[in-house]
Amino acid sequence: MAYKVFVDGQEGTTGLRIHEVLAGRPDIELLKIDPERRKDPAERAKLLNAADVAFLCLPDVAAREAAFLVTSERTCLIDASTAHRTQAGWAYGLPELAHGQRAALRHSKRIANPGCHATAFILLLRPLVDARLVPKNLPVSAHSITGYSGGGKSMIAQYQAGGDPKLDAPRPYGLTLAHKHLPEMAAHTGLDNAPLFTPVVANFYKGLAVTVPLHLSQLAPGTTPQQLHAALAAHYEGERFVRVMPLADPDTLAGGFFDVTACNDTNRADVFVFANATQVLLACRLDNLGKGASGAAVQCMNVHLGVDEGLGL
Repeated sequence: MAYKVFVDGQEGTTGLRIHEVLAGRPDIELLKIDPERRKDPAERAKLLNAADVAFLCLPDVAAREAAFLVTSERTCLIDASTAHRTQAGWAYGLPELAHGQRAALRHSKRIANPGCHATAFILLLRPLVDARLVPKNLPVSAHSITGYSGGGKSMIAQYQAGGDPKLDAPRPYGLTLAHKHLPEMAAHTGLDNAPLFTPVVANFYKGLAVTVPLHLSQLAPGTTPQQLHAALAAHYEGERFVRVMPLADPDTLAGGFFDVTACNDTNRADVFVFANATQVLLACRLDNLGKGASGAAVQCMNVHLGVDEGLGL
């Protein structure tokens, strides 16, 4: 039996990639909307309610509107927007989050796909908060560098057109300290407060790395880098798509630079712990269009349907 899948917003970066991933799968029947009717609520409602799984690759307001169009009890919505990531009744689409998360995804008909920056940040912090090595009330800072594809079609076009010298250098943004990923970064780590977060977009297409600096003196008494690394390794033991690298990864240190793009074209996230006698730098890299967007959405669909979690990935 083929599962019927509809991508609402299939023209965008995430929607197009989901289509590419699913197009060759014999267990999937992709439902397509006539381009001239893609903004017709009645036609969208028809396809949304005909689907076993519907991906919402839409702006927040449109995603909320689409969710209201679904009346079928069969349809599972996987929302790639920010709209439902901290909303009650929506399972957070990060299977590796905690024990029981896969069961929640399997049984839920409403799944909120995580943000790309948030995915990397949560993968770093949630196991350490759960292990009580990082206090819940710790003020945390985080830095992220990402390729321009995360900005969507308009930013991709801006960078690829060239000719603007401002785009040659990395550009910090989110300067109002109200980045849209902040609520989920607090809610799904268990931290009392969102981090002080500095995202930076740079002149490369894709790839993302989040770093979190910590002082050992601020952590649970006696905490060592080895304990932090061991907690991460234990949490992600057996996970297919999260790889905990060796403590103070020798290959990275030998090169002297961190490769932000090493997970590109995969659904993998790499987790690192670098340290000296008093400080720790946590780092996580992923493909912002893979584990940070469309790959994560397809992984959630696979979990929900009860098929091989890595199918198509």
